[in-house]
Amino acid sequence: MLTYLAYPHVLRLAALGMALTMLASSSGFESKVAAAAAPATAASGTAATVTSPAPTPAPAPEASAPAVERGTLPKGFVYVDEVIPSALYDIRYYSEENFIGTQIDGYEAPLAILTKEAANALKKVNEDLESQGYRLKIIDAYRPQKAVNHFIAWSKDPKDTLMKEIFYPDVDKKNLFKSGYLSSKSGHSRGSTVDVTMVFKRTGEEVDMGSRVDFLGPISSHGTDLINKEQRKHRYILKTAMVKQSFKPYSKEWWHYTLKNEPFPNKYFNFDVK
Repeated sequence: MLTYLAYPHVLRLAALGMALTMLASSSGFESKVAAAAAPATAASGTAATVTSPAPTPAPAPEASAPAVERGTLPKGFVYVDEVIPSALYDIRYYSEENFIGTQIDGYEAPLAILTKEAANALKKVNEDLESQGYRLKIIDAYRPQKAVNHFIAWSKDPKDTLMKEIFYPDVDKKNLFKSGYLSSKSGHSRGSTVDVTMVFKRTGEEVDMGSRVDFLGPISSHGTDLINKEQRKHRYILKTAMVKQSFKPYSKEWWHYTLKNEPFPNKYFNFDVK
């Protein structure tokens, strides 16, 4: 006892040794710590490989169906984006991107409206095009008579040629009606005529059709020799899909189609697009 008191460090070393002995012999302590720290192993005993998930493909662009307050449509008419949500919409007579260069009378919202029959047929066109890697882009659909009257009034003002170089560089505006590019009674006002182009389904980029929608000139006609092979192919794809669903093409405008058995063949509507 006197020896331990004389040498206290010996006592401390002995106590430490006993503690280490007890720790080493405790029930599985070391193995539990090691197991917690070690990586998971495969059934064979080899280290498991951690695989990163495959990258998610980029989704196709969302359809541009406008989120605006809507009115009550006359019986027999529907909002096209509610029937064809995957199509794209670019109602240019609501904007200034048209051959007049200003918002057109009667277009109070960037919405496409058609008769129910025309919209349902157009939905089948879009499904056909989607199976080929394209989608519809709708530029105009139902057009109120007041919009047509706007066109007529504009045509009588020879000084207003704001958009001539873009939309009708080779045609005198006073001859646009005489040449068949515009009409004082438009099929659009009957509710079953539509102006459309195509976009690539994956990117939403417009397909090259050889001329823009509403370009008023010979290059826009079906059968023109002013476009290349690829542009002609694109027009053929659109035309084939439209004709298959009973839409009639208009010879002077590759984008313009009317449903053959339209429900209002002799009635011209004048309610606003809203």
